[in-house]
Amino acid sequence: MKEQLEKIRQEALASMERADVLDKLNDIRVAYLGKKGELTQLLKGMRDVSAEERPKVGQMVNETRQALEEALEKKRAELQAKAQEMQLATEVIDVTLPARKHSFGHRHPNTTVLEEVERIFVGMGYEIVDGPEIEYDYYNFEALNIPKNHPARDEQDTFYINDNIVLRTQTSSVQAHVMETRKPPIRILSPGRVYRSDEVDATHSPSFHQIEGLVIDKNITFADLKGTLLEFSKELFGPDTRIKFRPHHFPFTEPSAEVDVSCFKCGGKGCRFCKGSGWLEILGCGMVHPHVLEMSGIDPEEYTGFAFGVGLERITLLKYEIDDMRLLYENDTRFLKQF
Repeated sequence: MKEQLEKIRQEALASMERADVLDKLNDIRVAYLGKKGELTQLLKGMRDVSAEERPKVGQMVNETRQALEEALEKKRAELQAKAQEMQLATEVIDVTLPARKHSFGHRHPNTTVLEEVERIFVGMGYEIVDGPEIEYDYYNFEALNIPKNHPARDEQDTFYINDNIVLRTQTSSVQAHVMETRKPPIRILSPGRVYRSDEVDATHSPSFHQIEGLVIDKNITFADLKGTLLEFSKELFGPDTRIKFRPHHFPFTEPSAEVDVSCFKCGGKGCRFCKGSGWLEILGCGMVHPHVLEMSGIDPEEYTGFAFGVGLERITLLKYEIDDMRLLYENDTRFLKQF
């Protein structure tokens, strides 16, 4: 028995000496000290030992077990220290390297231009107002002098939720709400998202933004409209900017006009940007139709006013010389970082 214990001890110690990783050391522990290990199997033969020798043999087995456990613990500590040393050597952190930079966002081109437009008109004494994007048919059309048989009522142009509710096609509906609930003088700017049933291409989208202005007061004339838009254009596109009015038709206004600004790239001489004309179309405007004033409870004999509307994407494309509106909504950071 003594010879067997010594043999087991020597073999176990030799195996521990050869072990170079913790997994192998665990295998040695199981092989010699586990439930089916050699030392455990040897203990099962104690019943064949005489009663006089049994205490001595038991003591020898315990001493062997204790010696192997101590050797295992010592070897485990060595291997753990070695593994940690190798980890430190292979996973070096160079504290002198610069830290990883954080990426900070900035305003979208549309937001930048909108804030600039709002700043210009707030400086003129306008109030920024908002309204619902889901609108009653009355405020989106009828209150703006657009009767039932008008082409704009066609479902091909408008998203109808039901016969009486639509996704607003213009922020002019906000003006109808304001005129109905406030008494003149009124001077407001209503920017917001609008919806139309358009195919997506370089200049169209089913969802885009408009900025519309409204002024109602006594003795307001077309000259006031022209002066306001000239000042706005100079602030937005530069002090040398000129404007011209072309007759047009809008149900909401009478008379109505389209407004062009002189090309800020060539100064009106004609270039690729303005397609050789020297002018860039920018917005629509006109004097508020007397019937619109009447429907809102405002006396057209006492008050007059003007209104104008500009597409936010339109002036963003012009200001930053972008040739495809889809670029504004693709969320490509390579494009957006340029602004």
